[in-house]
Amino acid sequence: MNDVDIEKMGNLRIFAKEMSLSDQALGAVMMALQKSLMEQSDIVSTLKSFKFKLAKTGLMVMNPPLVKLGHDDEEEE
Repeated sequence: MNDVDIEKMGNLRIFAKEMSLSDQALGAVMMALQKSLMEQSDIVSTLKSFKFKLAKTGLMVMNPPLVKLGHDDEEEE
């Protein structure tokens, strides 16, 4: 991760860390998309609710969405 100079105000500089999503976080985004498609709901509220933690592999989602799948009680032959 690199420092990025995002703003310069006089002699004061503000830096931000460049970050990327971990594979786990990408999976959480994909699960959010799948859930919104299955429930025909808006994905924005799910994405806004994500809580992130910085790990060695990148940003991780601490509260990934749960996708509940229903199954038929009848077995197919």
